[in-house]
Amino acid sequence: MEALPAFSVPSLHISTSTAPDITSAIRKPMFPNLHLNSTLSLHDRKKSKARFFTALSPTVSTELSTDPPVDDPEIEGSTQKFDWYSQWYPVMPVCDLDKKAPHGKKVLGIDVVVWWDRNETAWKVFDDTCPHRLAPLSEGRIDQWGRLQCVYHGWCFDGSGDCKLIPQAPRDGPPIHTFKKACAAAYPCTVQNDILWFWPNTDPQYKDIITRKKPPYIPELDDPSYTRSMGNRDIPYGYEVLIENLMDPAHVPYAHYGLMRTQQPKEKADREGGRPLELSIETLDINGFTADQGWSNSKFMSPCIFYAYSKPDQPNVSASSADAKKSPSQRKFALIFVCIPVSPGKSRLIWSFPRNFGLWIDKVVPRWLFHVGQNLILDSDLYLLHVQEHKIMDVGPSNWQKACFVPTKSDALVVGFRKWLRKYSGGQVEWRGKYSGFLPPIPPREQLMDRYWSHVVNCKSCKLAYKSLNVVEVALQIISVASVGLVAAMREGMLSAAARNSLVVMAVLSFALSRWLAHFIYKNFRYHDYDHAFR
Repeated sequence: MEALPAFSVPSLHISTSTAPDITSAIRKPMFPNLHLNSTLSLHDRKKSKARFFTALSPTVSTELSTDPPVDDPEIEGSTQKFDWYSQWYPVMPVCDLDKKAPHGKKVLGIDVVVWWDRNETAWKVFDDTCPHRLAPLSEGRIDQWGRLQCVYHGWCFDGSGDCKLIPQAPRDGPPIHTFKKACAAAYPCTVQNDILWFWPNTDPQYKDIITRKKPPYIPELDDPSYTRSMGNRDIPYGYEVLIENLMDPAHVPYAHYGLMRTQQPKEKADREGGRPLELSIETLDINGFTADQGWSNSKFMSPCIFYAYSKPDQPNVSASSADAKKSPSQRKFALIFVCIPVSPGKSRLIWSFPRNFGLWIDKVVPRWLFHVGQNLILDSDLYLLHVQEHKIMDVGPSNWQKACFVPTKSDALVVGFRKWLRKYSGGQVEWRGKYSGFLPPIPPREQLMDRYWSHVVNCKSCKLAYKSLNVVEVALQIISVASVGLVAAMREGMLSAAARNSLVVMAVLSFALSRWLAHFIYKNFRYHDYDHAFR
């Protein structure tokens, strides 16, 4: 998954060079210019790294061990519990939301409807249920007065959730639309870093929660000197598997072989060029952890954000001539992955790769072209992770460390995340009894790796490209048929041989282009299978 940036910047080369072994020392903060609005401080060093590696031993040791992992007393004795319902959750990037229609989304098992209130010029997040007969409000519309209308019986709601119209109520009767039970449930919400966030509790005491606690803030996404193109996709495996996969650079040369450039070792052990990686956790608490990935520092901000940031002294990116004046320490980029728990076996990923060089690329290349490559990377290990999740569920999420053999430091971040999950949340997301604990059955590959419903319909750029390319395909077919028809209709002698041959060539080329375009559309916007055996 960390291969995604390869398609966001064509010239970007992500190195995974190893760092010197300093596991016995306490590292200094590596984000001197980063200010994140989170309770986890990058300067927090209350726990020594040596103690943390003792807790992870033997699973992060470079020495192989045949002894089964033992229960961590630090985990077993933990009294702090992570409250999944007292956090801000991202819903969607605002660039992919249509202000003219409501959008139905699911987050943390909660069905919500997102809509634009033009009267308050703000995005709103409601419970996706009409109080009348429980119809989904996401299937409704925005009426001429800018209210959210349920299309089942026409009830209308303003931005606060108050019911403004019940068409079936007599106008001279009691104002039943003002009753509390007639109101839609509105969630606190805000836009930050061009992402819509909501607080999953409609209790009035949380109405002003934004004044007391804010979503995690990433300054690069608001910095005009950085690019900030985003993408999103619904993922057919769970939040836990998604986020740990993004923390694992060791799988990139294998699962994403040929899709990105990685630094090759001097002596390759195999064709793909896998090698030892020196990854390490620096601090871990209920708010997440910080880590050293060799080529970057990274931070997990619980529960949703995994953020990796290039080190100032790492000249691991290539720049255009326009950026040549910048020294390697000035050329910076970040990998931002926003992982959203949707329901057991389902998640949503929002990604952005801000950089302060090559800004012209994003102005010239349309966003959908980047998404073609990024979706291919997501597809390349999608089936692996879907099946892996079912096997983890078979042994039980709390038994992950006993079932998986993770003897090298390349798995340090994955082990760290599983440690955090087990220590503060019992090894899994808290669904509050909404689900039985079973995963959905494994669907056919065509459905599992579908791109249209998982991405295209949720991305403005890809949806527009899909419609436009289909129009071009139909136009080419019309040209082909018209050219053949014109040649057939013209009597001999009415067209010169050169003109007749030109029309025939045009017909053949138009038909061939339409077939190629149809294949391109299906492969990149509908379904693209991935066979590792022939890569």
